Amino acid sequence: MFDYLFFDLDGTLTDPAQGITNSFIHALKYFGLEIPSYETLCTFIGPPLPDTFKTHFGFDEAKAAEGVKKYREYFATKGLLENSVYPGIPELLSGLKQAGKKLVVATSKPEEYSVRIIEHFGLAQYFENVCGSLMDESRSKKDEVIAYAIERNHISDKSKILMIGDRKHDILGAKKTGLKSCGVLYGYGSQEELESAGADYIVKDISQLHSILL
Repeated sequence: MFDYLFFDLDGTLTDPAQGITNSFIHALKYFGLEIPSYETLCTFIGPPLPDTFKTHFGFDEAKAAEGVKKYREYFATKGLLENSVYPGIPELLSGLKQAGKKLVVATSKPEEYSVRIIEHFGLAQYFENVCGSLMDESRSKKDEVIAYAIERNHISDKSKILMIGDRKHDILGAKKTGLKSCGVLYGYGSQEELESAGADYIVKDISQLHSILL
């Protein structure tokens, strides 16, 4: 049914919890703020960084930009690879590629970091390209990344694309750009979050995801 499969990165292809939470801790310590619980820190996985600093910590635009800078001090040197591929993902991607599907990474994470992660974990061979945000946080909203991925891959028929991700941002971004979407429950979003956002499909594990995609 779908020829092009757009995959979110964090919480969909890889589990980035250790690197992302440690990066937030590094930034929050710099500002002298109380460190939230690990569970709360994990809720920050997925949304664009400036949004989290502004909505959760009440930072203004300038302070949020400084927060992102401090976060990346840790992430760029250590947090990037404090990460692991979900079991079953390489096999899923290999099967999809063999079946003739075109696979694309569409993530709000900076493209520069995303390419390094995908290459480090040996996943680059499965993807046409990796589409992410820019280091200045432009093109960080999910619909902007998706629109960029559509343009970069010269896709004229949006009905042939499925966006796959674990958070509401993936689902809402797909809706805004006119795509169908699939939410995965093995990442960091809940059934309620994905249903409320209007996911066309919701799967509990990679086996179910395989069944839908093939």
